[in-house]
Amino acid sequence: MRRIVILDYGLGNLRSVQKGLENAGSNSVISGDPEEILAAEGLILPGVGAFVDAMKCLTPIRGIIEEYVRSGRPMLGICLGQQVLMSSSEEGKLTNGLDLISGRVLRFPKSELKVPHIGWNNLNIKQDHPLFEGIPDNSFVYFVHSYYVDTAAENTLAACNYGLDFSASVVNSKGNVMGTQFHPEKSGAIGLKILKNFVEIC
Repeated sequence: MRRIVILDYGLGNLRSVQKGLENAGSNSVISGDPEEILAAEGLILPGVGAFVDAMKCLTPIRGIIEEYVRSGRPMLGICLGQQVLMSSSEEGKLTNGLDLISGRVLRFPKSELKVPHIGWNNLNIKQDHPLFEGIPDNSFVYFVHSYYVDTAAENTLAACNYGLDFSASVVNSKGNVMGTQFHPEKSGAIGLKILKNFVEIC
């Protein structure tokens, strides 16, 4: 059984992600211990809350995360966890991210649409990638967010439209760092399949 570590850094819906992995047929451990992180075969970075708070919590272990990523093993950021993979965010004030994928985090502009974007929306899959193996285009997944990722087309695995097109799932140039703006653990059978795909990548 592959060893998946859900990164505990003080923010995030850790138990719901763990239950999602269990439902997808995988065991996992919740930990912020550097040795556990570096021994993992897969790393999940969850997150709920503010970008600036997340980066304050991640700063002490940033070097550990970067070392893990350099090893080529897979990492998945979920919701805020996807956003902190980016270079920077305009949330609160301009805040630097982990810069594992080049891009910005922006607030949805004022419009007739409600912010935060909450509920089910469909994905436009842009690239073939093992994370979306067996996932039909236009599948619906569950979102809760006020900010979105703006990154290059080559970093976008799937897009979504909520008043504008945004990157609903991202990937780095090496293919081992991935993110989903939506919550796969709350996205029914489609989300569980995505989590299972991640486990199989590990």
